[in-house]
Amino acid sequence: MPAATPGTPSLLRAMNDRAALDLLLTHGPLSRTRIGHLTGLSKPTASQLLARLEAAGLVVATGTDGGRPGPSAQLYAINPRAAYVGGLDVTPGRVLAAVADLTGTVIASHEVPYTEGAQAVDQVTAAFGGAAKAAGLHPCDLHRVVIGTPGAFDPQTGRLRYASHLPGWHSPTLLDDLAAALPVPVEYENDVNLAAVAEQRLGAARGHGDFVLLWNEEGLGAALVFGGRLHRGWTGGAGEVGFLPVPGRPLVRQVTRANSGGYQELAGVEGLPRLAADLGVEPASCSPAGPDAGPHGPEVAAAVALLARAAAAPEGAHLRFLQAYATALATGLASLVAVLDPEIVVLAGAAIDAGGEPLRELLEAELAELAPSRPRLVPGEVLERPVLHGALESALATTRDEVFDTSR
Repeated sequence: MPAATPGTPSLLRAMNDRAALDLLLTHGPLSRTRIGHLTGLSKPTASQLLARLEAAGLVVATGTDGGRPGPSAQLYAINPRAAYVGGLDVTPGRVLAAVADLTGTVIASHEVPYTEGAQAVDQVTAAFGGAAKAAGLHPCDLHRVVIGTPGAFDPQTGRLRYASHLPGWHSPTLLDDLAAALPVPVEYENDVNLAAVAEQRLGAARGHGDFVLLWNEEGLGAALVFGGRLHRGWTGGAGEVGFLPVPGRPLVRQVTRANSGGYQELAGVEGLPRLAADLGVEPASCSPAGPDAGPHGPEVAAAVALLARAAAAPEGAHLRFLQAYATALATGLASLVAVLDPEIVVLAGAAIDAGGEPLRELLEAELAELAPSRPRLVPGEVLERPVLHGALESALATTRDEVFDTSR
């Protein structure tokens, strides 16, 4: 079919179709009359539109709005089975995969623990295949998959950079090997960038075109969003703020070999237990390591336990600990704010979430003294599996553009 040109009936139909589909995604089931009202289309045109979308398998009739006065009206909704996508969240401890339908509903997930010596391709295919099977699908049934990892794949070389702590993921042929092993189109994205996508689509950054997401978990990083779009940088390394030289720490040289930098050493989770001990905070009575550590490694679990306890009783040594941590975070964040001047800063990651409102208020006060502008600091709202949800949302955005394009 030839491409539609501006002003042609086929283009106008495609624009109306997409507007109706977006409304159904936003509002859920709608009647023909309601769709006509929201789009400005006449009832006959709205009826033709819905008939066209139903024939294409993109919408389904879902019942009636029988609870209102007058005759019941037929309701229509996005057909969730029109397409499926996959998302994977890769950490040094495990590969977590999930499958979502076209509405964004997560219908299955599967986790593969990292095993020393295991191949990255084997881990990904096992997690991906397990999630598809749990969803009652074959891997070929998925439209596309987005994989989130620490660091970023260099677009010039195809090699993973900024993530030496991710064993088994540094082969120069890895992307080709994954493409050959997976039966669907695959995209790759930095994990913190995907957390920002989740907040932009589902959480605290909805409606904001310019924001920074500051993340502290296994690593310290940031995601940068300008004009509603992620800024990745020339090699994909934009936002690798853990490598920032900062006051209060000696210069770290050969940072990529050390996989660390001044800001990471100042405010990263690995130094928080020592900082707490120096300020008189008693250690937790039991170790968070092992099976009770939750989804994080022992360093993150230890930091989270200390911060949660301090936030629950922010006074004395606990308050001094929170204040010192807020100062450490503000030291690097002030540089980002001075250069980027974001509208808001989303605070995310387990080691920031655990500090709660007491930490956020202290960080806001510190930043007001260190940075020339004062962006609003907001807590992340996607607290459960944000990277995985960002991967699914990223896959859904591209898939919907392709599936909803009725002009083809």
